[in-house]
Amino acid sequence: MIVAGFALLAVGAADLVRQFAPRRWIGYLTVAIILLLLGSVSDALLPMIAALAVGALWVWCMPSERRAPLGFWPAALLGILVIGTVVWLGPRQESGLIGGIWELRSPFGEIPFDLAVLSFGAGVFLLESANLVVRAALDGEHTWRPVDIARPSAAGESESAVTATAPPLAVTTDAATDPIDLTGATGPVDPLSGFKGGRLIGPLERILVLILTLAAAYPILAAMLAAKGIVRFPEISRDGETGARAEYFLVGSLVSWVIALGAAFLVWWAAHS
Repeated sequence: MIVAGFALLAVGAADLVRQFAPRRWIGYLTVAIILLLLGSVSDALLPMIAALAVGALWVWCMPSERRAPLGFWPAALLGILVIGTVVWLGPRQESGLIGGIWELRSPFGEIPFDLAVLSFGAGVFLLESANLVVRAALDGEHTWRPVDIARPSAAGESESAVTATAPPLAVTTDAATDPIDLTGATGPVDPLSGFKGGRLIGPLERILVLILTLAAAYPILAAMLAAKGIVRFPEISRDGETGARAEYFLVGSLVSWVIALGAAFLVWWAAHS
């Protein structure tokens, strides 16, 4: 369990640090030192070193500035790793120095240190790392994205897609990213203007899915997911015969929800093991 928690924490922290370019190496070094200290006091230094290696491989395989060279596979391998360690290794009996002073209570009982690390690591992963996974899924399926559309000019020119040879944009997309409203606007697309809100909505949505699933609040969860579809329906209905917006919404949202539900199931399994 601790291996899975450290791996998710290292990957999620690395992706958060990547957002603070250009001196991201300072953030990488700081995070590595903090995590190594955490591994030392919890008698899990070797698992933490392995987790840092996983985080470094993740940063190389899932770049934020361009398409992922290996596509969706790094996320699938990471999922197999964390699920395998939780299922087969299980919880530890001792948690090192920090185990002697660790005490965290909840309405469901006391939360062990290893379970707290796994839950926190899953939450950190859902913030930015899941955005990269969703983007890799959209890229792998060659799904249309709002940023690929040029806004109509003042003369009433129709919307036209950018060709496949267009340079990649340094923008991360997310399953819950709200498509840009292209009607009535003038000038070229500003990649940053349409995705700041979506990159915040997506992580918040996944965190809510995680919390509501663990709390067994399934009616509220179903209502929230249904409300998202209702809100997006006017935008999707303007697709005409292409179905581009519908495909974008469905692929992105389903991948995002699967990641959040998978994280919730992982924490649930660990709590009951």
